[in-house]
Amino acid sequence: MTDATREREPAAWSGPGPFLSVRDLSVEFATEDGVVHAVDRLSFELEKGTTLGIVGESGSGKSVSTLAVLGLHDPAHATVTGEIWLEGRQLVGADERVMEGLRGDAVSMIFQDPLSSLSPFHTVGRQIAETYRKHRGGGRREARARAVEMLARVGIPHAAARVDDYPHQFSGGMRQRVMIAMALVCDPGLVIADEPTTALDVTVQAQILDLLTELQRESGTSIILITHDLGVVARSARRVLVMYAGRAVEEGSVREVLREPRHPYTWGLLGSMPRLRSDVDLPLLPVRGTPPSMLAPPPGCPFHPRCDHRRLVPGDACAADRPELSPAEGHRDACHLPLARKREIFDGEIRGRL
Repeated sequence: MTDATREREPAAWSGPGPFLSVRDLSVEFATEDGVVHAVDRLSFELEKGTTLGIVGESGSGKSVSTLAVLGLHDPAHATVTGEIWLEGRQLVGADERVMEGLRGDAVSMIFQDPLSSLSPFHTVGRQIAETYRKHRGGGRREARARAVEMLARVGIPHAAARVDDYPHQFSGGMRQRVMIAMALVCDPGLVIADEPTTALDVTVQAQILDLLTELQRESGTSIILITHDLGVVARSARRVLVMYAGRAVEEGSVREVLREPRHPYTWGLLGSMPRLRSDVDLPLLPVRGTPPSMLAPPPGCPFHPRCDHRRLVPGDACAADRPELSPAEGHRDACHLPLARKREIFDGEIRGRL
């Protein structure tokens, strides 16, 4: 790493409160069929230099919520309310010029499909250099040298020669490394990785996750890792947020949530995963039913139409009252079942099948 690069490294966040704080975030889209309630009063926090995994089925609001952090929702079609605080700056309602200055600099995103995210008409070096010059200035030679440095940093062999190649000349795993290089070229404090390993084979997935972990150790970057794969979360994240129907239903350390899950939806996610050490004759336990329409989400607990345990809650409160995440820090969940009853169900019916 060059001396100039060291000078550009952001100082660790030392202000009051967490590095990133999302409070009561809601995102709605106006459509011809009605209003889509994509994210409903979501709150979470992220400390500097740590990784938060956000998991859930497709349509649960994972990507929509993080796109709001980047300010990428069109105000003509989307309504974003709540608060998003990044290093003490409020991002909801911020001027577009302010957000343009933050995107690619203080906050970057690694997209799921690098082939469609990278321009096919420009070399990878030019695309990385363009991001660098936009936020750091400097001449073409300096920006090109920075692009070569970043390609080498993410493990692209012969970076000085490959900087002039086009995206189609790289394999899927190498294109994802290029996306990581572009996301980190300005040493952002926050990186959002949206399903960064979905289209890659298992070996390359492991390489990409190890690379993100290594780069995080070097730069102290905070990472939000969006995925549907709990195995990816177990490998890479410190904390995990489980989302369902635009809401947070469970949050805690990876160890707590994966070993002692409390919400019936989390039980379903874990039960639907094949495991190497489990009995091959035991069937998987998929979550029955389908996710609700976000045009008309169900009242009360959004998971109650699919929950096998709602009958254990008196008065059908699951269908009438919305459960909130417990206010205490640590392992939290949004479920009407008493904690002791959830532990009893998990130990008696679920644990042995995971």
